[in-house]
Amino acid sequence: MGMGKGIAVRLVRRLAGVLATLLAASFVIFAAVYAAPGDPAVFLAGGRDKLTPERLAQVRAEYHLDEPLAAQYGRWLWDCLHLDLGRSFKYSDQVSDLVAARFPTTLQLVLYATVLFVVLGVGAGILAAVKRSTWVDSAVVGVTTLAASVPSFVAAIALVSFFGVRLGWFPVTGSGDGFLGTVHHLTLPALSLALGALALVSRVTRQAMVDAAASDHVAAARASGVPEREIVRRHVLRNALGPIVTMCGLVMAGMLAGTVVVETAFGLSGIGSLLVGAINTHDFPVAQAVLLLMVTGYIVVTTAVDAVHPLLDPRVKEVRS
Repeated sequence: MGMGKGIAVRLVRRLAGVLATLLAASFVIFAAVYAAPGDPAVFLAGGRDKLTPERLAQVRAEYHLDEPLAAQYGRWLWDCLHLDLGRSFKYSDQVSDLVAARFPTTLQLVLYATVLFVVLGVGAGILAAVKRSTWVDSAVVGVTTLAASVPSFVAAIALVSFFGVRLGWFPVTGSGDGFLGTVHHLTLPALSLALGALALVSRVTRQAMVDAAASDHVAAARASGVPEREIVRRHVLRNALGPIVTMCGLVMAGMLAGTVVVETAFGLSGIGSLLVGAINTHDFPVAQAVLLLMVTGYIVVTTAVDAVHPLLDPRVKEVRS
Protein backbone atom coordinates (compact mmCIF):
# COMPACT_ATOMS: atom_id res chain seq x y z
CA MET A 1 0.00 0.00 0.00
CA GLY A 2 2.80 2.35 0.95
CA MET A 3 4.75 1.51 -2.20
CA GLY A 4 1.70 2.21 -4.40
CA LYS A 5 1.17 5.54 -2.66
CA GLY A 6 4.82 6.44 -3.15
CA ILE A 7 4.61 5.68 -6.90
CA ALA A 8 1.43 7.77 -7.16
CA VAL A 9 3.11 10.69 -5.39
CA ARG A 10 6.10 10.52 -7.74
CA LEU A 11 3.82 10.43 -10.78
CA VAL A 12 1.86 13.45 -9.54
CA ARG A 13 5.07 15.36 -8.85
CA ARG A 14 6.46 14.50 -12.28
CA LEU A 15 3.23 15.54 -14.00
CA ALA A 16 3.13 18.79 -12.02
CA GLY A 17 6.73 19.47 -13.01
CA VAL A 18 5.97 18.87 -16.68
CA LEU A 19 2.92 21.17 -16.58
CA ALA A 20 4.87 23.90 -14.77
CA THR A 21 7.69 23.66 -17.30
CA LEU A 22 5.23 23.84 -20.21
CA LEU A 23 3.53 26.87 -18.67
CA ALA A 24 6.82 28.69 -18.18
CA ALA A 25 7.99 27.76 -21.68
CA SER A 26 4.72 28.96 -23.22
CA PHE A 27 5.10 32.38 -21.59
CA VAL A 28 8.72 32.70 -22.69
CA ILE A 29 7.77 31.76 -26.27
CA PHE A 30 4.86 34.19 -26.38
CA ALA A 31 6.89 37.03 -24.85
CA ALA A 32 9.84 36.42 -27.19
CA VAL A 33 7.64 36.51 -30.29
CA TYR A 34 5.77 39.51 -28.89
CA ALA A 35 9.06 41.39 -28.43
CA ALA A 36 10.40 40.45 -31.87
CA PRO A 37 11.15 43.38 -34.19
CA GLY A 38 8.46 44.28 -36.70
CA ASP A 39 4.79 45.08 -36.34
CA PRO A 40 2.35 42.37 -37.48
CA ALA A 41 -0.39 44.97 -37.77
CA VAL A 42 1.45 46.53 -40.71
CA PHE A 43 1.50 43.17 -42.50
CA LEU A 44 -2.13 42.46 -41.66
CA ALA A 45 -3.18 45.91 -42.92
CA GLY A 46 -1.86 45.05 -46.38
CA GLY A 47 1.57 46.70 -46.27
CA ARG A 48 2.78 50.24 -45.79
CA ASP A 49 1.25 51.48 -49.06
CA LYS A 50 -2.28 50.92 -47.73
CA LEU A 51 -1.49 51.97 -44.17
CA THR A 52 -3.42 54.76 -42.47
CA PRO A 53 -3.71 55.47 -38.76
CA GLU A 54 -7.39 54.48 -38.83
CA ARG A 55 -6.70 51.22 -40.67
CA LEU A 56 -3.83 50.39 -38.31
CA ALA A 57 -6.02 51.01 -35.24
CA GLN A 58 -8.78 48.87 -36.74
CA VAL A 59 -6.41 45.95 -37.36
CA ARG A 60 -4.92 46.20 -33.88
CA ALA A 61 -8.38 46.09 -32.31
CA GLU A 62 -9.54 43.23 -34.55
CA TYR A 63 -6.59 41.00 -33.66
CA HIS A 64 -6.34 42.24 -30.02
CA LEU A 65 -2.86 43.62 -30.71
CA ASP A 66 -3.69 46.76 -28.75
CA GLU A 67 -4.04 44.82 -25.50
CA PRO A 68 -1.23 44.47 -22.89
CA LEU A 69 1.14 41.51 -23.06
CA ALA A 70 -0.50 39.73 -20.12
CA ALA A 71 -3.96 39.97 -21.68
CA GLN A 72 -2.75 38.72 -25.07
CA TYR A 73 -0.90 35.83 -23.42
CA GLY A 74 -3.92 34.86 -21.32
CA ARG A 75 -6.17 34.85 -24.39
CA TRP A 76 -3.63 32.80 -26.40
CA LEU A 77 -3.07 30.30 -23.56
CA TRP A 78 -6.82 29.82 -23.07
CA ASP A 79 -7.25 29.13 -26.78
CA CYS A 80 -4.31 26.69 -26.76
CA LEU A 81 -5.86 24.76 -23.88
CA HIS A 82 -8.94 24.38 -26.09
CA LEU A 83 -6.74 23.19 -28.99
CA ASP A 84 -7.26 26.44 -30.86
CA LEU A 85 -3.87 27.72 -32.08
CA GLY A 86 -5.38 30.67 -33.90
CA ARG A 87 -5.40 31.67 -37.55
CA SER A 88 -2.34 32.35 -39.65
CA PHE A 89 -1.76 36.02 -40.54
CA LYS A 90 -0.20 35.04 -43.87
CA TYR A 91 -2.32 32.11 -45.10
CA SER A 92 -5.59 32.92 -43.27
CA ASP A 93 -5.85 29.19 -42.44
CA GLN A 94 -6.08 27.55 -39.05
CA VAL A 95 -2.61 27.19 -37.58
CA SER A 96 -3.44 23.66 -36.42
CA ASP A 97 -4.14 22.66 -40.03
CA LEU A 98 -0.85 24.12 -41.25
CA VAL A 99 1.11 22.37 -38.50
CA ALA A 100 -0.71 19.07 -39.04
CA ALA A 101 0.10 19.19 -42.76
CA ARG A 102 3.82 19.87 -42.18
CA PHE A 103 4.50 17.81 -39.06
CA PRO A 104 4.60 14.32 -40.68
CA THR A 105 7.58 15.33 -42.86
CA THR A 106 9.52 16.61 -39.85
CA LEU A 107 8.62 13.55 -37.79
CA GLN A 108 9.79 11.21 -40.57
CA LEU A 109 13.04 13.14 -40.87
CA VAL A 110 13.70 13.03 -37.12
CA LEU A 111 12.88 9.32 -36.87
CA TYR A 112 15.12 8.49 -39.84
CA ALA A 113 17.98 10.55 -38.39
CA THR A 114 17.43 8.86 -35.01
CA VAL A 115 17.75 5.41 -36.56
CA LEU A 116 20.98 6.49 -38.25
CA PHE A 117 22.68 8.00 -35.22
CA VAL A 118 21.55 5.19 -32.89
CA VAL A 119 22.70 2.36 -35.15
CA LEU A 120 25.90 3.99 -36.38
CA GLY A 121 26.75 5.97 -33.24
CA VAL A 122 26.17 3.19 -30.72
CA GLY A 123 27.84 0.68 -33.05
CA ALA A 124 30.90 2.88 -33.47
CA GLY A 125 31.10 3.50 -29.71
CA ILE A 126 30.91 -0.22 -28.93
CA LEU A 127 33.57 -0.97 -31.53
CA ALA A 128 35.88 1.72 -30.13
CA ALA A 129 35.41 0.44 -26.55
CA VAL A 130 36.01 -3.20 -27.49
CA LYS A 131 39.10 -2.23 -29.52
CA ARG A 132 40.29 0.30 -26.96
CA SER A 133 43.85 1.65 -27.39
CA THR A 134 44.13 0.25 -30.93
CA TRP A 135 44.11 1.92 -34.33
CA VAL A 136 40.39 1.13 -34.60
CA ASP A 137 39.70 3.15 -31.45
CA SER A 138 41.80 6.04 -32.74
CA ALA A 139 40.07 5.95 -36.13
CA VAL A 140 36.59 6.01 -34.59
CA VAL A 141 37.50 8.89 -32.27
CA GLY A 142 39.11 10.84 -35.10
CA VAL A 143 36.21 10.38 -37.53
CA THR A 144 33.57 11.24 -34.92
CA THR A 145 35.54 14.33 -33.84
CA LEU A 146 35.59 15.50 -37.45
CA ALA A 147 31.85 14.79 -37.84
CA ALA A 148 31.04 16.73 -34.67
CA SER A 149 32.96 19.78 -35.92
CA VAL A 150 30.97 20.05 -39.18
CA PRO A 151 27.81 22.21 -38.93
CA SER A 152 24.64 20.65 -40.31
CA PHE A 153 24.29 23.19 -43.12
CA VAL A 154 27.88 22.55 -44.27
CA ALA A 155 27.24 18.80 -44.17
CA ALA A 156 24.03 19.34 -46.17
CA ILE A 157 25.86 21.29 -48.89
CA ALA A 158 28.65 18.71 -49.10
CA LEU A 159 26.25 15.76 -49.28
CA VAL A 160 24.11 17.45 -51.93
CA SER A 161 27.17 18.33 -54.00
CA PHE A 162 28.70 14.85 -53.92
CA PHE A 163 25.87 12.31 -53.62
CA GLY A 164 23.10 14.38 -55.17
CA VAL A 165 24.74 16.35 -57.98
CA ARG A 166 27.98 14.55 -58.85
CA LEU A 167 26.90 10.94 -58.34
CA GLY A 168 23.15 11.45 -58.72
CA TRP A 169 22.33 8.73 -56.20
CA PHE A 170 19.82 10.72 -54.19
CA PRO A 171 17.32 13.53 -54.93
CA VAL A 172 18.15 16.87 -53.36
CA THR A 173 14.63 18.29 -52.85
CA GLY A 174 11.24 17.04 -51.74
CA SER A 175 10.18 14.30 -49.33
CA GLY A 176 9.03 11.62 -51.78
CA ASP A 177 5.93 9.40 -51.90
CA GLY A 178 5.46 5.99 -50.32
CA PHE A 179 7.82 4.30 -47.89
CA LEU A 180 10.69 3.65 -50.30
CA GLY A 181 10.33 7.04 -51.96
CA THR A 182 10.38 8.79 -48.59
CA VAL A 183 13.47 6.86 -47.47
CA HIS A 184 15.21 7.69 -50.75
CA HIS A 185 14.41 11.41 -50.56
CA LEU A 186 15.14 11.81 -46.85
CA THR A 187 18.46 9.91 -46.75
CA LEU A 188 20.67 12.95 -47.33
CA PRO A 189 18.68 15.28 -45.02
CA ALA A 190 18.61 12.63 -42.28
CA LEU A 191 22.34 12.00 -42.62
CA SER A 192 23.03 15.75 -42.44
CA LEU A 193 20.93 15.96 -39.28
CA ALA A 194 22.45 12.83 -37.72
CA LEU A 195 26.17 13.50 -38.21
CA GLY A 196 26.73 15.64 -35.13
CA ALA A 197 24.48 13.42 -33.02
CA LEU A 198 26.27 10.31 -34.26
CA ALA A 199 29.58 11.68 -33.01
CA LEU A 200 28.17 12.60 -29.59
CA VAL A 201 26.40 9.26 -29.10
CA SER A 202 29.49 7.28 -30.11
CA ARG A 203 31.60 9.19 -27.56
CA VAL A 204 29.07 8.61 -24.77
CA THR A 205 28.72 4.93 -25.71
CA ARG A 206 32.48 4.41 -25.71
CA GLN A 207 32.94 6.06 -22.31
CA ALA A 208 29.98 4.23 -20.77
CA MET A 209 31.34 0.91 -22.04
CA VAL A 210 34.82 1.69 -20.70
CA ASP A 211 33.42 2.61 -17.27
CA ALA A 212 31.26 -0.52 -17.15
CA ALA A 213 34.18 -2.72 -18.18
CA ALA A 214 36.21 -1.43 -15.22
CA SER A 215 33.68 -2.68 -12.64
CA ASP A 216 34.49 -5.48 -10.21
CA HIS A 217 31.85 -7.96 -11.42
CA VAL A 218 33.25 -7.76 -14.97
CA ALA A 219 36.72 -8.59 -13.65
CA ALA A 220 35.22 -11.48 -11.68
CA ALA A 221 33.42 -12.81 -14.74
CA ARG A 222 36.58 -12.58 -16.81
CA ALA A 223 38.55 -14.39 -14.09
CA SER A 224 35.89 -17.14 -14.07
CA GLY A 225 36.58 -17.87 -17.71
CA VAL A 226 33.41 -16.39 -19.20
CA PRO A 227 33.92 -15.78 -22.96
CA GLU A 228 34.77 -12.19 -23.83
CA ARG A 229 31.83 -11.85 -26.21
CA GLU A 230 29.46 -12.90 -23.44
CA ILE A 231 31.07 -10.47 -20.99
CA VAL A 232 30.62 -7.58 -23.42
CA ARG A 233 27.01 -8.45 -24.18
CA ARG A 234 25.67 -9.48 -20.76
CA HIS A 235 27.76 -7.39 -18.37
CA VAL A 236 29.40 -4.41 -20.04
CA LEU A 237 26.74 -3.35 -22.56
CA ARG A 238 23.84 -4.01 -20.19
CA ASN A 239 25.36 -1.81 -17.49
CA ALA A 240 26.16 0.91 -20.03
CA LEU A 241 22.62 1.10 -21.44
CA GLY A 242 21.45 3.76 -18.96
CA PRO A 243 23.63 6.67 -20.13
CA ILE A 244 23.44 5.51 -23.75
CA VAL A 245 19.63 5.52 -23.86
CA THR A 246 19.50 8.81 -21.96
CA MET A 247 21.83 10.51 -24.41
CA CYS A 248 19.98 9.09 -27.43
CA GLY A 249 16.69 10.38 -26.03
CA LEU A 250 18.08 13.86 -25.33
CA VAL A 251 19.60 14.11 -28.80
CA MET A 252 16.39 12.95 -30.46
CA ALA A 253 14.38 15.51 -28.46
CA GLY A 254 16.69 18.31 -29.56
CA MET A 255 16.44 17.34 -33.22
CA LEU A 256 13.00 18.93 -33.64
CA ALA A 257 14.65 22.34 -33.48
CA GLY A 258 17.63 21.18 -35.54
CA THR A 259 15.44 20.43 -38.56
CA VAL A 260 15.11 24.15 -39.37
CA VAL A 261 18.44 24.37 -41.19
CA VAL A 262 18.20 20.97 -42.86
CA GLU A 263 14.64 21.47 -44.11
CA THR A 264 15.59 24.84 -45.56
CA ALA A 265 18.67 23.41 -47.28
CA PHE A 266 16.77 20.51 -48.87
CA GLY A 267 13.51 22.31 -49.61
CA LEU A 268 11.41 20.13 -47.30
CA SER A 269 7.93 21.26 -46.29
CA GLY A 270 8.24 20.56 -42.57
CA ILE A 271 7.60 22.59 -39.45
CA GLY A 272 11.18 23.89 -39.51
CA SER A 273 10.70 25.62 -42.85
CA LEU A 274 7.24 26.70 -41.70
CA LEU A 275 8.84 28.41 -38.70
CA VAL A 276 11.38 30.22 -40.89
CA GLY A 277 8.63 31.50 -43.16
CA ALA A 278 6.51 32.57 -40.19
CA ILE A 279 9.37 34.55 -38.65
CA ASN A 280 10.20 36.26 -41.96
CA THR A 281 6.57 37.36 -42.48
CA HIS A 282 5.81 38.18 -38.83
CA ASP A 283 3.20 35.43 -38.76
CA PHE A 284 3.08 35.36 -34.96
CA PRO A 285 0.42 32.64 -34.42
CA VAL A 286 2.32 30.15 -36.59
CA ALA A 287 5.70 30.95 -35.02
CA GLN A 288 4.29 30.60 -31.50
CA ALA A 289 2.55 27.31 -32.31
CA VAL A 290 5.63 25.74 -33.93
CA LEU A 291 7.93 26.82 -31.08
CA LEU A 292 5.45 25.50 -28.51
CA LEU A 293 5.27 22.19 -30.38
CA MET A 294 9.08 21.91 -30.42
CA VAL A 295 9.34 22.65 -26.71
CA THR A 296 6.50 20.26 -25.88
CA GLY A 297 8.15 17.49 -27.91
CA TYR A 298 11.44 18.04 -26.09
CA ILE A 299 9.79 17.98 -22.65
CA VAL A 300 7.75 14.86 -23.43
CA VAL A 301 10.73 12.90 -24.77
CA THR A 302 13.07 13.91 -21.94
CA THR A 303 10.40 13.05 -19.35
CA ALA A 304 9.93 9.63 -20.95
CA VAL A 305 13.70 9.06 -20.91
CA ASP A 306 13.84 10.07 -17.25
CA ALA A 307 11.08 7.56 -16.49
CA VAL A 308 12.77 4.73 -18.41
CA HIS A 309 16.27 5.33 -17.03
CA PRO A 310 15.67 3.62 -13.65
CA LEU A 311 14.41 0.51 -15.46
CA LEU A 312 17.72 0.27 -17.35
CA ASP A 313 20.02 1.17 -14.47
CA PRO A 314 19.08 -0.35 -11.07
CA ARG A 315 21.57 1.97 -9.33
CA VAL A 316 19.44 4.99 -10.26
CA LYS A 317 16.34 3.22 -8.90
CA GLU A 318 18.07 2.51 -5.62
CA VAL A 319 19.18 6.13 -5.20
CA ARG A 320 15.69 7.50 -5.94
CA SER A 321 13.96 5.07 -3.65
